[in-house]
Amino acid sequence: MRGLISLVGACALGLSVMSAAHAEDMHDWWDSAWWERGELAVPENHKVAVTRGNYETGEVDVPVMIARPDDGNKYPAVLFVHGRRGLDELIEPHVIRLAARGFVVVAPDLYTGRFIEKFPIEHDTVLEQDLSHGVDYLLARDDLSSDRACIYSHTRGGYYALKVAVTHGRQDNGLACYVSYYPHMQDPNAPEPMQVYRYAPEVDQLSIPVLIFVGENEQYQRKRGIEMSVTALRNRERNAQLVEYPGVGRGFDFRGSEVRTFADDLATKDAIQRASRFMKEHLK
Repeated sequence: MRGLISLVGACALGLSVMSAAHAEDMHDWWDSAWWERGELAVPENHKVAVTRGNYETGEVDVPVMIARPDDGNKYPAVLFVHGRRGLDELIEPHVIRLAARGFVVVAPDLYTGRFIEKFPIEHDTVLEQDLSHGVDYLLARDDLSSDRACIYSHTRGGYYALKVAVTHGRQDNGLACYVSYYPHMQDPNAPEPMQVYRYAPEVDQLSIPVLIFVGENEQYQRKRGIEMSVTALRNRERNAQLVEYPGVGRGFDFRGSEVRTFADDLATKDAIQRASRFMKEHLK
């Protein structure tokens, strides 16, 4: 009776009562198990071992960071792609946090291999080829439980990953899914109007499943391109998800403790668990 009264009262007040099934349709982030039965997802945790190596491209040696659970088991493959910061002391812990979820993660240091300074403005297309070699290097390992890899990136690394998947033909040759945090979905060398009002044409050819994270306070021109890209993919009936976190902006996944907020931390924890589930589903 109380339930009936509450429902009638809500309808009388003009309030909408949303079923769990309806919520599933509206929100990629909805979790009926939690909402209906109180079940909290338990993250997979592993002690991580980190090693260093390199691979040859025919022109340069690309240094790599390799992080994986510190045991003898096999795990799914992930290629981590850094952004304009490069692979530095703020980004390497992200690689470790990802490996702790149960992945073999290879993170190429693309800039050091080419003697490129941090925070480059222009995009050098040779980095795409170097990264494509990284897919082969990763998949040649003998400690993998998957025969393909997911490509996982942030900021400008999202554009590098897009080009490797589409331009370098890795969607049908090694890659199973695309995951990125606030990616640059446009050629950095394109003119300003293209940066604001268009997305990279390669997006239209992206066919592997896509998961993108962005903060509510992301820069307008970056966020607009992301939203247009996901809308275009969905219009083509591709598997594309966009998760937007309130109260955070760029860098929420690696911001240091001196400037880090509780919202940053909540978003980071949710994103890495959500990404882990997504990648494991597509790397079965």
